[in-house]
Amino acid sequence: MSNRTINLNDALYHYLLDVSLREHAVLAELRAATLSHPHASMQIAPEQGQFMALLVKMLGARRTLEIGVFTGYSALAVALALPDEGRVIGCDISREYTDVARSYWDRAGVGHKIDLRLAPALETLDALIAQGQEGSFDFAFIDADKTAYDAYYERCLTLLRSGGVIAVDNVLWSGRVIMPGADADTLAIQAFNRKLHQDARIDLSLVPIGDGLTLARKR
Repeated sequence: MSNRTINLNDALYHYLLDVSLREHAVLAELRAATLSHPHASMQIAPEQGQFMALLVKMLGARRTLEIGVFTGYSALAVALALPDEGRVIGCDISREYTDVARSYWDRAGVGHKIDLRLAPALETLDALIAQGQEGSFDFAFIDADKTAYDAYYERCLTLLRSGGVIAVDNVLWSGRVIMPGADADTLAIQAFNRKLHQDARIDLSLVPIGDGLTLARKR
């Protein structure tokens, strides 16, 4: 037993993957292809994708949001977990990155489940709210520009139903959240973490998976 989260060295991490990861073949191919990308660190870890897919299934989700798509691994993991009528609305501004994503979504047979909106995410989220879609989504994943996390969170909270979950990536920020002399991104994450700790609208858990994943369940 342990009274705190165990540290994972490389050997233990690979053991974790060996005994638990059930990665779809196209997810594995996409992950391998993204390893050579100049911004490969922006892709989530495979165990995190599997964890989010499990959350989506446990929620019985039908409608989900994703803020920050990159090459599409997390959207693919979620789409594979959704029923055939389920939908992911993905928000990104890069056609270059998301063209890669589309090709793998189609190869996995879930391209029809993902509605990609190439526009600033706040514009897309505000448009959904203006269309009267408040309270109609089950799950949201935020993994984009850190200084806008609070704005994304507030929109997603409005769009989520009671009992829905927002997952927020990079909330431990490679440990920089506890370092002095923080830059703008780190300061934004620090403020965001403190805000959610006191937010009575949600139930909260920060899970030490990947680079830190906050789960916020809308009350």
